[in-house]
Amino acid sequence: MLKAVILIGGPQKGTRFRPLSLDIPKPLFPVAGFPIIQHHIEACTVLKDLKEILLIGFYPTAQIENFITEMQQQHNIFIKYLQEFAPLGTAGGLFHFRDQIRVGSPEAFFVMNGDVCADFKLQDIYEFHKSKKDKALVTIMSTEATRQQSLEYGCMVIDKDTQEVKHYVEKPSSYVSTLINCGVYLFSPDIFQKIGEVFNSKQQDLNRNGNGCKETGYIQLEQDILAPLAGTGRVFAVQTHNWWAQLKTAGSAIYANRHYLELYKTQHSDRLAETNSGENKSKCVIIPDVYVHPSANIHSTSVVHGLIK
Repeated sequence: MLKAVILIGGPQKGTRFRPLSLDIPKPLFPVAGFPIIQHHIEACTVLKDLKEILLIGFYPTAQIENFITEMQQQHNIFIKYLQEFAPLGTAGGLFHFRDQIRVGSPEAFFVMNGDVCADFKLQDIYEFHKSKKDKALVTIMSTEATRQQSLEYGCMVIDKDTQEVKHYVEKPSSYVSTLINCGVYLFSPDIFQKIGEVFNSKQQDLNRNGNGCKETGYIQLEQDILAPLAGTGRVFAVQTHNWWAQLKTAGSAIYANRHYLELYKTQHSDRLAETNSGENKSKCVIIPDVYVHPSANIHSTSVVHGLIK
């Protein structure tokens, strides 16, 4: 059995995404017509062995519960929101809710950052992770960036024969590699032992001299877990050659919107509007790729154009 965890952050996060997130939680902002994290959920439901999806964040439950109910009904899969009492970091939240993640003894679980968009090929990551048997503690989805772009992400140096991550640096001050972390992972449950070691170390440091970094439970996956594990033979990377984007700014949603619309051609063709079909027949002119919300009214003289190249 597999599970998936989607890290959605909270209202104090994603401030660079404003004004788009002023009236709606960032994870629920529509990209290509649907909430950002709905694309994550749909990618997860493709995996036949995946039985449960957990959302972790610190948004008030009331802002998320209607979306969860709708997704459960649409996809017939168990989805639950786990609300953090305070920001715990990307690994701290996983550790805090480790018992819920381990319920049912999943063989592995995906972790997906809620602010990334992509043509998620989760099956490929799963097959690679399985091929490493007990050796892989974590498999990271990676992609190539430019030399300048790489400085804004987690950078990896890998063994090209085995795909083992030999070195990992989060947002390096100087060039390390153009292979970057996409914020999508597949973990073996044993990862909680490693996170627990970091938690205990922070607790001991706090007890010893009272200068713990933030709270004891605040643990960053990238700096506190991945970086120390790199080079131990337990961390691997699978490179995707499909599109990927991180939604940090309002403008970045335009890029993701264009690629999701293009992806609909092969995965959700019913979502794309056409000039001579359905509600739009003999009315406005639609030039692909376009999504029209069911509540939208378009004047019959309109020309709705998708990507202008």
